[in-house]
Amino acid sequence: MSERKTRISRIESTLPRKKRMRVAAYARVSTEKGAMLHSLAAQISYYSELIQSNPEYEYAGVYADEGLSGTLEGRPEFQRMLQDCREGKIDRILCKSISRFARNTVMLLKTVRELKLLGVSVYFEEQNINTMSGEGELMLTVLASFAQEESRSVSENCKWRIRKKFEQGIPTGLCMYGYKVKNGVFTIIPEEAEIIRRIFRMYLEGIGCERIMKALIEAGVPAPNGGMWSASTILLMLRNEKYAGDLLLQKYYINNHIEKKQLPNRGELPQYAVTEDHEPIIDRATFDAVQKEIRWRAAMFAPAMNGDDEGAECDSRKPDEQAAPAMTIPMICGICGKRYRRKITRRGTAYAAPVWICSTYNYRGKAYCASKQIPEPILLELIATALDTRHTEDEVDHLEVHPNNRILFVFRDGHTEEHIWKDHSRKDSWDTDKRKKAAEKTRTQHQRRREREAR
Repeated sequence: MSERKTRISRIESTLPRKKRMRVAAYARVSTEKGAMLHSLAAQISYYSELIQSNPEYEYAGVYADEGLSGTLEGRPEFQRMLQDCREGKIDRILCKSISRFARNTVMLLKTVRELKLLGVSVYFEEQNINTMSGEGELMLTVLASFAQEESRSVSENCKWRIRKKFEQGIPTGLCMYGYKVKNGVFTIIPEEAEIIRRIFRMYLEGIGCERIMKALIEAGVPAPNGGMWSASTILLMLRNEKYAGDLLLQKYYINNHIEKKQLPNRGELPQYAVTEDHEPIIDRATFDAVQKEIRWRAAMFAPAMNGDDEGAECDSRKPDEQAAPAMTIPMICGICGKRYRRKITRRGTAYAAPVWICSTYNYRGKAYCASKQIPEPILLELIATALDTRHTEDEVDHLEVHPNNRILFVFRDGHTEEHIWKDHSRKDSWDTDKRKKAAEKTRTQHQRRREREAR
């Protein structure tokens, strides 16, 4: 007797499958110390395993910020998580506690309410709060207030400890170019100290902060903390009393524990001066001469600065340069891609004149961009000639400035036109009055040199 075979037909269920919840987690530590980073790694590992082991969850990632305060909104991973929520990539967020998510009550409630409108719930494990529950927001308000107050208390305790050290003449958290500072002990770094001496020497030779900056960049001298040299960095070095062996403590302060903005101390808090605290890099006579030179230059340039603070001639970006530009068409450097901007050359003299110059060339020097500045009268004349009666400035999208005095007009409709600008001959503009001014300028320069040598 033959064996009968049963045929089974598979029929797909018409019931909708239960969609898995897309779950992410957020973790944060406020410092980058080893123990804290280990804690952060443990949180990431814990949440990754927790989410992926739940069959009802779809893993949406773990977002983690390290070394950032919970009172600040500018946390990159936190902001990336919020953006993913707005894009519909997350349904639920797991977090260890309210304080890990945010210590600022206003920011916490604002964020939670936004997520709630997006249909995203936040679950805080330590407090056992789900923001989608009825009592969730009330509990959050109360507990977040405690977290914010705790943050304020910790901040005040830290400030008290730091200020007590200042009263004893002990610096805290000091890291500066030229010295290695450990437990309040200053050790000179020879190669960096030589650069500092070079900066002070160049300044006393009559060289400005920007020219010193450009010289260091062109020489390939590494900048502090691996960054870039700037005129403001040079000026801060020249004014830094620590290079003369002294300490001035509490130059800056933090406004509050929420914003955490560092502000210059202009009398809001006491300052503490300690003389001959450590081995100097710059001798006292040289340091005092530089401070005198800074004040002299500030007074010299003050009429042209419209009341800028002392030493302002070291900064190339002055309000009077930016006010009321003569043209509104954007100008792009054809070499480095940066914007051209308006600048007053030979400021404070009878030869002061507006020019348009590439930002990179002006701030970093020829080694970074070999572009050319354009006198403003020549530029305006070229634009008027190029546009003539056929076009208006509104039709021009931008100008591209290329080598060999070429300017490319790029119009909004897509077409381009190239024009050449010509340098004004100095001989053509040289007259008796200018010859007298040039002679007077030379005499003034010689007088300044003699005054510096006599100091």
